[in-house]
Amino acid sequence: MSKLLWQPSEERKASTNMAKFMTFVNERHGFNIESYKALHDFSVNQQEKFWVDAWDFCGVKAETRGDRIIVDGDKIPGAKYFPDARLNYAENMLQRRDDGVSLIFRGEDKVRREVTANQLHDDVSRMHAALAAMGLAPGDRVCAITPNMPETIVAFLGAVSLGGTWSSCSPDFGVQGVLDRFGQVEPRVLVACDGYYYNGKTHSIGDKVRQIASQLPSLEKIVLIDYIGEAAELAATLPNAVTMDEFMAPHAPGEIAYAQLPFDHPIYILFSSGTTGVPKCIVHTQGGALMKHRVEQTLQTDIRPDEKLFYFTTCGWMMWNWLVSALATGCTVLLYDGSPFYPNEKVIFDFADEAGMTIFGTSAKYIDAVKKTGWAPKTTHSLKTVRMMCSTGSTLAPESFDFVYDAIKSDIHLASMSGGTDICGCFVAGNPLGAVYRSEIQANGLGMGTDVYDDDGKPCPAGVKGELVCDKAFPAMPLMFWNDPDGAKYHAAYFDRFDNVWCHGDFAEWTEHGGMIIHGRSDATLNPGGVRIGTAEIYAQVEKLAEVIEGLCIGQSWDDDTRIVLFVRLAEGVTLGDELTKKIKTQIRTGASPRHVPGVVVAVDDIPRTKSGKITELAVRDVVHGREVKNKEALANPEALDLFKDIPELTP
Repeated sequence: MSKLLWQPSEERKASTNMAKFMTFVNERHGFNIESYKALHDFSVNQQEKFWVDAWDFCGVKAETRGDRIIVDGDKIPGAKYFPDARLNYAENMLQRRDDGVSLIFRGEDKVRREVTANQLHDDVSRMHAALAAMGLAPGDRVCAITPNMPETIVAFLGAVSLGGTWSSCSPDFGVQGVLDRFGQVEPRVLVACDGYYYNGKTHSIGDKVRQIASQLPSLEKIVLIDYIGEAAELAATLPNAVTMDEFMAPHAPGEIAYAQLPFDHPIYILFSSGTTGVPKCIVHTQGGALMKHRVEQTLQTDIRPDEKLFYFTTCGWMMWNWLVSALATGCTVLLYDGSPFYPNEKVIFDFADEAGMTIFGTSAKYIDAVKKTGWAPKTTHSLKTVRMMCSTGSTLAPESFDFVYDAIKSDIHLASMSGGTDICGCFVAGNPLGAVYRSEIQANGLGMGTDVYDDDGKPCPAGVKGELVCDKAFPAMPLMFWNDPDGAKYHAAYFDRFDNVWCHGDFAEWTEHGGMIIHGRSDATLNPGGVRIGTAEIYAQVEKLAEVIEGLCIGQSWDDDTRIVLFVRLAEGVTLGDELTKKIKTQIRTGASPRHVPGVVVAVDDIPRTKSGKITELAVRDVVHGREVKNKEALANPEALDLFKDIPELTP
């Protein structure tokens, strides 16, 4: 049984948006819903009522909602939500019109800025006018190579206010990595920075922008953000290029003529990690993203207008899109760009105290990395305003749960979440009414028919591992994949395994508390002797050891079976000998099971990961088996793959 780590007081529960929404639903429908489970059952079994209630409670702004709520609701994919609605996502983000602060930005130790709600609206209105003047029309693509900074949000909302479709990546992407993404979607406009700051260094990207622009024949305009002081100089060397200031200069601030568009109008194109080929272009709808994020933010995360929300993300991760959506709650959004460990591991916690951060969002890897420094933030920082910590990106290890409560803050709501770029949201998420148990994601997301299926497509009982699925339609399902006219790629990605059911590709189990544990990706699941083992179960054990910074597991074909191979990146000064190998195997055997023990342990100097920081088991597996890795540009450190070639211990 998982250990109880935290639970909200009755007073705290009563004050939540979730409790108020429950009352709202009960009064509207004459119900007597008193628990999160009952509310969730309502949200999936009476979807029309739930999504209308969420729309009204969250104050969604639209020209019209229309009369029809869901059409073909039993089709996955194929269900249509609010098919007669007309609205604009950007209008929902800019409902605040006051001199309070909307954005607080830190660019490492180089830039500190605040943007008020009125300033943000004025800047977006000018960007809207500039894009309108060049004839940007609904559905035109606007792509960005930018840091997580206010200008990026201005460009995004300006484009979306006109019905433009947005895509972005972070400026550390390589030329081919950008072209593999933007080349597929053919943008009319490219927004780019002149450079960025990382780990105390200034990185100019002028040459990269020139190479990319020269290979995007669809481009009509390049808009350059002046971040490191080189934008004007760069603009002079590029055709049809202007600085962002020059682009907006002819246009005075004013009201915005928001394009009122269908619920299913494409708002952004997100990309799969692309380690097994050219990235898939996942097209999301404005209404689906808006409604999914309003439910997750207002209800699951309990964000109020007086909050200060932070999420550590780049513009190449879906959490950037999620973060921007929080403007609709009226809260202040905190932006940070750069290394979260420069000049030291305290920098984000410094930001938390300085800004009065209330929600601290980050990745599981970040929490683990802070833990491995040996520092306890509560000994040096107040963190009195921080009421919640969110974690996603990969499985949060049990020891990281302990670290948050032991070393960061004891009275904090730790919400581990899991979803994906595929839905730009969560399948399972936080619940402000519920307790936090060690290792567990708290709850099924509202409106999500998330479940765990066995190989025969039957629901697994608590404690039994299987495939994470969603067997009810939901608004945030992608509209389509770009350049997939017959929908074959889209269908193959999620719907081939089980009929009329979204199969996400995670290996998971329900717990006795109604929570969930994710054991890793299904396609990376190990299968020695025919027994399925999640890689996260092994990582949770090996990363307990001080000698190990992180691990990566694959299954290697060996003697007509599969054996587990564990690669470890070791702490400085540590070498892998017989004694440490034995210690690692013993830890895994006692902490997990004998089935989890690797046949081989190999030390490596680095572990390859995607741009969003996720380790790439499949790419390593391909290298070990002598197969070509199809798209190294998707990796942040592709050179690390060379470390896995021709390892003597892995040669038959």
